[in-house]
Parts: sequence; C-alpha cells; structure tokens
Amino acid sequence: MDVTAARRTEEVPALLDAAAVDTSRPLLTYCDDATGERTELSAAELGGWVARTANLLVDGCRLNPGDRAAVLLPPHWQTAAVLLGAWSAGVSVAFHLAATAGLPRIGPGADLPADVTFVAHDRLDNWLEDVPEAEHQFVLGLAPGAEPMREVPAGYRDYLVEVRAHGDSTPPYASVRPTDAATVDGTSYREWATVAQGIAESRDLRPGDRVLVDTAGQEQPVIWLLAPLFAGASVILCNNLAPGAAESRARTEGANRIF
Repeated sequence: MDVTAARRTEEVPALLDAAAVDTSRPLLTYCDDATGERTELSAAELGGWVARTANLLVDGCRLNPGDRAAVLLPPHWQTAAVLLGAWSAGVSVAFHLAATAGLPRIGPGADLPADVTFVAHDRLDNWLEDVPEAEHQFVLGLAPGAEPMREVPAGYRDYLVEVRAHGDSTPPYASVRPTDAATVDGTSYREWATVAQGIAESRDLRPGDRVLVDTAGQEQPVIWLLAPLFAGASVILCNNLAPGAAESRARTEGANRIF
C-alpha cells in the first residue's frame, strides 16, 4: 500500500491531502437556490479554511488533542472547514442527533461537556436547549459570500471574523494518531475512515467522480463529506433544491452521482 492509500484508510484529517491530487480542481461546491449563492472551492482553497480553523482552535482557543467540539451545523462548505479543522487539531467532535449517522448525540440529557461549540445562527434559536455551554462559543451566519454577521448573539463570537485572523497553513498531522478519538464516543479516526471507505465502496465512488448531494436528505457528514473525500471525488452540496430538480442540476454541474 502506498503512503497516500495508507493515510486514507487511517487518518480522517489527512483526507484533504489524499483528495488533492489536483489542488486547482473544484473539490467542494455549495449552492443555495433560495439565495442564489454558489461557492466553489478547490482543494487548496478549502485546505486554507481548514488550516485557519485548526489554528483558531489551537492558537486562539488553546485546545489540545482530546478536547471536545460540539457542532450544530447543516451541510455547508463552512461546516466542512469546521469538521476537518477540528480533526486536524485532534479535537473530537459531537453532532446534533438529527445529523449523527452514528456520531454521538448532542442534546438534552446527552451529558456531553464541550470545550468549544460551533452553531448556525438559525439553529441557535431553534435548538437553544441543545447547545452545550463551552468556554469558547462560535456562531456561523452562513451568509452568501462568507459575509460576517451584523449582530452577534451575546456570549458568542463570529466564526468568520475570528478564523480569518489565523494563518492558512498548519503543521503536518503527526500529532493525530489513527487510534485517537475522532468523536466524543471514543470512535477513532481509523474506525471512521473504515466507515467512510465502506460507504464510498458501496456506492462505487471513484476518483474524479462529482457527487451531487441534496442537503434536505443528507445531513450526515460521514456521507456528504467523508465518503466522497475517501474516494477522491468532488462534492456539490445543493440546499433548497426544488423537488425533482436533482437530475437537471447534476447535468448543469457535470455531476455523475446523486445522493
């Protein structure tokens, strides 16, 4: 097994490197038919956001491998940056129950303390009782064009404002071992890599595929993010996609797979 293949099967944080055979090609595209947003990121561009997020957690929040992040975010390119950034820093993740697909639950009675929280602004209102208190709390407006929020809720910091203050390069992932916990239930990076690889193989995903994902039916990050990355495929996330529009949008985006 070559080095790239070995990293794919063992280390979730190394996925971006494994997928970035051509760092200039589109890796993650986010479309929202309600707002008209279309954001397209190459592997290099997404990697910069991932690195900034990791540096925010390590240098800005002084977090260490094994600390915990609670993530209450929908499928979005910024969610990908948060997840991969947390994993790059060795920070384990918990997701809201609606988006788990096996990830540990966040919510009433879950009893999962967090060191940092990332929550979408619209979900902050709807899921207020589900948001764990943490020393570091970030809110994401998820506005088109990565615009910062005009008003930030008390007790929170705007993720986009804070993350842009950090560098877009990060040290190698040497501090993160395949046996470390990627999620707060103790599931390791290697175990999640195996799950994602199995999904990619079951759907016959291959390098160079373009996968269109209707976010209304796929909130699970192991499906919309990890499995395509393991296969070396690119992702088109479509939010507020009209019923029956997936196939025509796939043709427009040059996608050959639909989730």
